Amino acid sequence: MSGRRRTVITGIGVLAPGGDGTEAFWDLMTSGRTATRRIAAFDPSEFRSQVAGEVDFDAAAHGLSHRETRRLDRASQFALVTAREALADSGLDLDAADPARTGVSVGTAIGAATSLEREYLVLSDTGRNWLVDHAYASPHLFDYFTPATIATEVGWDMRAEGPVNTVSTGCTSGIDAVGNAHQLISEGSADVVFAGATEAAITPLAVACFDAIKATTPRNDDAATAARPFDATRNGFVIAEGAAMFVLEELEHARRRGAKIYGEIAGYANRCNGYHMTGLSPKGREMAEAIGAAMDEGRVERDGLDYINAHGSGTRQNDLHETGAFKRALGEHAYTTPVSSIKSMIGHSLGAIGSIEIAACALAIEHGVIPPTANLHEKDPECDLDYVPVTAREARVDTALTVGSGFGGFQSAMVVRRLQGATR
Repeated sequence: MSGRRRTVITGIGVLAPGGDGTEAFWDLMTSGRTATRRIAAFDPSEFRSQVAGEVDFDAAAHGLSHRETRRLDRASQFALVTAREALADSGLDLDAADPARTGVSVGTAIGAATSLEREYLVLSDTGRNWLVDHAYASPHLFDYFTPATIATEVGWDMRAEGPVNTVSTGCTSGIDAVGNAHQLISEGSADVVFAGATEAAITPLAVACFDAIKATTPRNDDAATAARPFDATRNGFVIAEGAAMFVLEELEHARRRGAKIYGEIAGYANRCNGYHMTGLSPKGREMAEAIGAAMDEGRVERDGLDYINAHGSGTRQNDLHETGAFKRALGEHAYTTPVSSIKSMIGHSLGAIGSIEIAACALAIEHGVIPPTANLHEKDPECDLDYVPVTAREARVDTALTVGSGFGGFQSAMVVRRLQGATR
């Protein structure tokens, strides 16, 4: 590893269903409670799937001004709040940081969907007019059309004048944005990067899109247990919202300022299956290749993983695909490595979930607890690995793998590892 610039996590900020902030998020993860419920943001009665993982979010309580709340889409608000939490957690002094060596990498799948849908309803008079009236347009409408503005807002707030960009690769955006930040640090383009992902996807249009392809669960009569990854009764994912942002630093930069370190981004890789826009090949070859490449970068052997944070969406084909990928990548060690899906507790927040799952890996290393797969009661014979059902498990975690799959064929993997000699 000598000679290579290394990336470490020194700050974490999380907004997720069921809790406000990183501490509340981790409490939910270790309790095995679920935060999925009937949609409250709008009346979902006309939809096939009426459940979601919603964030109970008070912008003013998080210090956002009236102007910021009026101007910024909900996804941008999530990004700012979690970036500020990560900054405070890291102890980084922005006055002492070099702006030209500070970057931002933010992931999102559908950007400012909440504001775009609201503006369309206003401009079209709730859809009555085919020709919309531009006179009613918000002065911030262009910002909503451009997902890059989310990263821009974080960059302005964090005084970042280095590389600032948005990553949008569907449901792997959260891993890929952090992976991009890791690459910026590794290649020497930045010393500090605010990285993560955000999504505010609980809108009628987004819900309707997933309804149309029957990807989301119709288990509306039991919203709290609707997300059932790897369970024989699973029948689709639960759409959700949320965000997670990190302060990532080059290792020596973090050491010089005496930063506390959660862990190291030891390896990252992504692939595209070139197979189908929404479908997955059953044996998981492309995901297995991404896992192998990420482990190779981190110099992790097949038996060197202590925990796998699965994509675990709860669709029938994803869970089979992913189980196959783990077996292909790890061989017999797949059967002895604990695997879990936190989507069982907070739902699937599309582009944001990959970053939230990275946070879960870092906190598992920090606290020595593996989050469970909630609602896993009826074993699927084809999903035959150790999925840590129902109850969290105490275990020392030195090396964790997190993976993601996204529409378009994206497959991503990241290795997060305890930094030897580092304590918090």
